[in-house]
Amino acid sequence: MKIFSKASVSLLAASCALASCTTADPTVYAGLASAQHLKADPSDKSGRVPYRYNSGANWKQYDKVMIDPVTVYRGQDNQFVKISEQDKAALASYMQSQFTQKLRTRFSVVNSPSPGTLRIHLTLTGAKTTTPVLGPFSHLDVGGGVYNAVQAARDKEGSMTGSVAYAVEIFDATSNTLLSAYVTKQYPNAMNVGASFGALKASQVAIDKGADALLAQLR
Repeated sequence: MKIFSKASVSLLAASCALASCTTADPTVYAGLASAQHLKADPSDKSGRVPYRYNSGANWKQYDKVMIDPVTVYRGQDNQFVKISEQDKAALASYMQSQFTQKLRTRFSVVNSPSPGTLRIHLTLTGAKTTTPVLGPFSHLDVGGGVYNAVQAARDKEGSMTGSVAYAVEIFDATSNTLLSAYVTKQYPNAMNVGASFGALKASQVAIDKGADALLAQLR
């Protein structure tokens, strides 16, 4: 067992060095409509939402929402890591579905603007799939489990696990005034073993978490 653990730790360390265990933090993507408004958020201790704009809007004044089709970001500063166009489209579709489903519990989802309506634009700016074999292995193996336990305690990414980066821009639908915007990176809890099986599963779990976070903001 000790020999296996040492070998597995070495394998994990070498793999991390070659493929990078985690992805880069999101940035102020130049192609975003809200880019000039985004500023570093010193209150964000998690690193998940490093840049934000907040106008101080009263969300209780809004009871309806329009949700634009999710955009896949094409700028040179995108953060897609070896992910196919098919997978990008699949994640964008999943994001559209999950965010709509979550927001429907708080708002009436509508197709045209009227007083009391928000318009939300989501831009998928980056993603990484779970590394085949090494992703599940790093969660089930003793050495990898220790690493991921430490990451979970720090609310950081697990090893070899997928993630997503995206931007959220929230407008008053009638005036087209920008009310709030942020860029974020989401990923599963580092000890979530189930999220490590399947190339896109971790990214989908991350999207679920992101939808919950947006809903909580707009409560």
